[in-house]
Amino acid sequence: MTTATFSNPDAVAAALRRASSNMVPPPDMLPSDWAQEHVKIPVGNAIPGPISFDNAPYQRGMLDVIKEPGIRRISYKTGAQLGKTTVQQCITGYFIAHDPRSQIFVQPTQGDVQTFLETKLRPMLDANPIISSKMAKQRGREGVNNSRIISYIGGWLMFGWAGSPKTLRSRSAPITQADEIDGMQATCEGDPIELLAQRAATFGDQAIRTESSTPTILGASRIDTSYTEGDQRRYYVPCPHCAHPQYFRWEQVRWEGRGSVGVKDFEEDINKNHLPETALYLCEADDCGTLWDDGQRIAAVRNAERNGHGWKASKPFRGHASFHAPEMLSTFRRLRDIVQSYLDKIALGDMQSFVNVSLGDAYEETGEKADPNSLQARAVEYSHEVPAGGLVLTAGVDAQQDRLECEVVAWGVGEQSWSVGYYILWGDTLAQEVWDDLDELLATTYEHASGAALPISATILDTGGTGGYTQRAYEYVRARTSRKVFAGKGVAGWGRGIVESPQRKQSGKTARKVNLFLVGVDEAKLVVMRRLAVATPGPGYCHFPVDREAEYYKQLTAEKMVTRYIKGQPVREWHKPDKARNEALDCRVYALAALKVINPAFKRLAERYGVKIDVILPGKPTMTSEEPEEVAEKLANNGGEMAEKIKAARPENPPEEPKPTVIQNATVRNATQRKGPKRRNFATTW
Repeated sequence: MTTATFSNPDAVAAALRRASSNMVPPPDMLPSDWAQEHVKIPVGNAIPGPISFDNAPYQRGMLDVIKEPGIRRISYKTGAQLGKTTVQQCITGYFIAHDPRSQIFVQPTQGDVQTFLETKLRPMLDANPIISSKMAKQRGREGVNNSRIISYIGGWLMFGWAGSPKTLRSRSAPITQADEIDGMQATCEGDPIELLAQRAATFGDQAIRTESSTPTILGASRIDTSYTEGDQRRYYVPCPHCAHPQYFRWEQVRWEGRGSVGVKDFEEDINKNHLPETALYLCEADDCGTLWDDGQRIAAVRNAERNGHGWKASKPFRGHASFHAPEMLSTFRRLRDIVQSYLDKIALGDMQSFVNVSLGDAYEETGEKADPNSLQARAVEYSHEVPAGGLVLTAGVDAQQDRLECEVVAWGVGEQSWSVGYYILWGDTLAQEVWDDLDELLATTYEHASGAALPISATILDTGGTGGYTQRAYEYVRARTSRKVFAGKGVAGWGRGIVESPQRKQSGKTARKVNLFLVGVDEAKLVVMRRLAVATPGPGYCHFPVDREAEYYKQLTAEKMVTRYIKGQPVREWHKPDKARNEALDCRVYALAALKVINPAFKRLAERYGVKIDVILPGKPTMTSEEPEEVAEKLANNGGEMAEKIKAARPENPPEEPKPTVIQNATVRNATQRKGPKRRNFATTW
């Protein structure tokens, strides 16, 4: 048969040529070489244009691993902004344009899928004709191209999210990819990662699964567990002086003022004189001990592979490759910026964020349950109702059927806090009288050490009750928005913010809607517990008055974090003994959430009340008489001598720590001692 028998021979011949071209196997080339030849980073990224691995050489090995013989699973445990998503995007493009195979890409939530598709993947696909030419056109007739699935020559790419088991069981594909797996919650059908893995089980040796994430908590982090199960690859770089190969560790970072050795003793760096601009990296070789500046560190990263180093595994390869990349591996980040991020995090009492985001490691929980006796033992007398460091007041209100409980908290710089008062308002919460008492309480002002009268700036009222209480709470806050009295509802789940954007809730058929703030109680309780464990006055420290009874401390520390295993997966949750009460903890959580809603400018408030920052933050770092550049140059020039001095200075001759300023306080006055209208039906003590 010849094409002459057809009425459109030219079209038939063209179809035959297209079909024949698709039968030619793709050239044998490494994925990183293919990416550098064909992939362009779209406009809107930090460095748009053709992708180059010269600035991120560690990405080559993370991408080329998909061609290793016997590979079936790849895990990327990295810090933030190290390009793990870019690597997965290149893998997606490779299996569309170069080696076509069907794929499934999963994100934690449906919103994450939409954001990833519209801001990252689609711009990348559209910017690369070699990839987009293989795909069906949107609203075209040759295939599907929408927010759920994209078809292309030789396969299709489907998107799903962890919260919808249906999307994880509807189709099978040899290539499955999951991003930010530590943000995925288990479903009623099991762990979403394992459900996704089953989608590729029938493809045998052709199946490849990738998973990436910034880690979270040790023992509950999927990516950390996955990394441990793999061959545990780290990126080795040579020392510019002795050529000793090593991977980056936080323990080797040095700067003027550092007192800690690693992560666990970070408290040694609180309230010290720090010069992050002097940060250098210390070679780990015993016979070297030289300090690298940022230029030498970046050069070591770029030259690692050509010098025979790069990714090296610590366990035998059995089909599962796992990579760990800390922020120090990035050629776009300076050590001084990483050190400054560390100092900012310890000032806020949020060491977990630094360990997860900058070091790319799982955080080992400590202080999950505070000790009530030690908290009560450190209580002090306040000199005024609100000590000098307290600059703004918030309140958290918890509701029971027969009472309202409220804590008023003063907050200062670094979210250092002072418990100003704890009140129980007795009365039926469906009746009016107890709400009148709450009105009177929230209208009270408190005497500041400066002589100013501080009002309660914001309040969050728990609305998550039963028996008609929710509607009654909505009615109360509806008329008090101008006084910043807000409705709140605690919601469980890790990864939520302490307070999220408000939802509009109807409080009656004809009544106007109210703003309902969702409070991430799991994260908020974790912040509270960590701050209760802070032992030195300063950022995050919690102050308590001497007239507070023991029951308050028992309730504040009633809950403990435990790890349960659901269908083989670790799940962290807060546990309270059956008969224990936790109203004080709930009130503190809502008071913290109220602070997050108004987000006050503490330094400006300190100036208004005439309070010096060194009173609020004892031992605040001060600069030396030398310029930062001079100090950094000295450190760099001293080289090995400076390393010896740093080692010798610890622990025999530790620098003398600045003594914190102690504020002498007096007992908080009872409500009956206040000027103004008398309050009814509430107690200031237990």
